[in-house]
Amino acid sequence: MDTVYVRDLRIPARIGIYDWEKRIRQQIRIDLDMAWDNTMPAASDDIKDTLNYKSTARRVVEIVEADHYDLVERLAETIATTLRAEMPIPWIRVTVGKPFAVKGSGEVGVRIERGEKP
Repeated sequence: MDTVYVRDLRIPARIGIYDWEKRIRQQIRIDLDMAWDNTMPAASDDIKDTLNYKSTARRVVEIVEADHYDLVERLAETIATTLRAEMPIPWIRVTVGKPFAVKGSGEVGVRIERGEKP
């Protein structure tokens, strides 16, 4: 099985458990890895046969912008669940990073995998 990926998608998000975090937007970083058989799009050279990474990234932005998330864990789960429900993705890995959330670190976050990796 092949992988379609999106790296370093930066989105202003309403995320965090503190009152001050509920009033602002903080930039988060998202990586996606999605299992996809690229045999057909490679043969057809037609975008309709692909897992369109631009449309997928746009959908992730919509998910992030739709709600306030206290935890990066809930956001990651929401992204994975939504994308798998809306697209025939057998396996997905979602990484959500929150830059500078811990003093002295460049980024903290979570990485989850859902589905069966073929």
